[in-house]
Amino acid sequence: MADDSSTAPFNSAPDPATLSFEDALRALETIVRRLESGDVPLDESISLYAQGEALRKRCTERLAAAEARIAKLTIDANGAVTGAQPFGAE
Repeated sequence: MADDSSTAPFNSAPDPATLSFEDALRALETIVRRLESGDVPLDESISLYAQGEALRKRCTERLAAAEARIAKLTIDANGAVTGAQPFGAE
């Protein structure tokens, strides 16, 4: 039996939860370009929009996780590191 993946490219998108930030962003950019082209049928546009929203959510989650891991280093007057605090903490 033939593989249908080549006839339905917008239905074969990988699970956003399995993608790295870079791969999710790349996939999102591809979807945006396709939608902006105006050459996508309505049903496919709706599917692409839903995929894009899932990818946007994944990118936002990955950025938030990265931000939470970044520590702001504190230094004294001599330039020596004296400690660290969570990103965004004042």
